[in-house]
Amino acid sequence: MKGLVCKVCGYISLDGKTDCCPVCCQEKPFEEKEDAYKTADTVVTKGESEKKHIPAIVVIDKCGLIPNEGCIDAHVKVGEILHPMTPEHSITGITFYLDKKFIGYMQLTPGVNPAAAIHLKAGAKGKLQVIENCNLHGNWLNEVEIG
Repeated sequence: MKGLVCKVCGYISLDGKTDCCPVCCQEKPFEEKEDAYKTADTVVTKGESEKKHIPAIVVIDKCGLIPNEGCIDAHVKVGEILHPMTPEHSITGITFYLDKKFIGYMQLTPGVNPAAAIHLKAGAKGKLQVIENCNLHGNWLNEVEIG
């Protein structure tokens, strides 16, 4: 899929804003790329590679972090088949968006699980998009409706 990608850190701007990168704080570092990310819809057949790269998102409506606030937790693991995390082949980061607006980033290193979570305020609604970056196979996006 075509997208705006930060030339410094690789962040993808889903909302089209290009003034400043929210991850590396560089000003106007974006360039348009034809193959910025892949989605499950752009893959013709879902083989083992796709099963290791498409982020699996689980939304938990009952918050375990701040009780009695009605918050929402979203847990993400990379892949239906868990992605490897070796120095040669790993997930370098997971980026979270709500209605295409950046809300968080988790940098990962080899040796940890390819997973992350984000905690959203009560009443959060819209589409939660998640993009993971594989150092060998690029960026993969998945999204779910919340609220």
